[in-house]
Amino acid sequence: MGGEGSMAAANASLKNNRSLTAKRKDKKALEGSYAGVELKEFPKVTEEQIVEIRERIKKENKQARIKQVLIFVAMCIVLLFFIKYLL
Repeated sequence: MGGEGSMAAANASLKNNRSLTAKRKDKKALEGSYAGVELKEFPKVTEEQIVEIRERIKKENKQARIKQVLIFVAMCIVLLFFIKYLL
């Protein structure tokens, strides 16, 4: 029947993948541990600072959105003039 060759290839691929994962597990012990790593201390943020950051981000996003809309409108106008010129 047809398809035996493709199934044999699939089985060979699965066998190869299994052997690769077995090799990876052996090297897992060589990796370092994070037990001795010191975490950075970040300064505490007050509610006023959080509100200020939030407002600044909103303002920046609004400016970026306006810029994107203006560029889109300008490109549409240029495209319309180009299409009108061709027709």
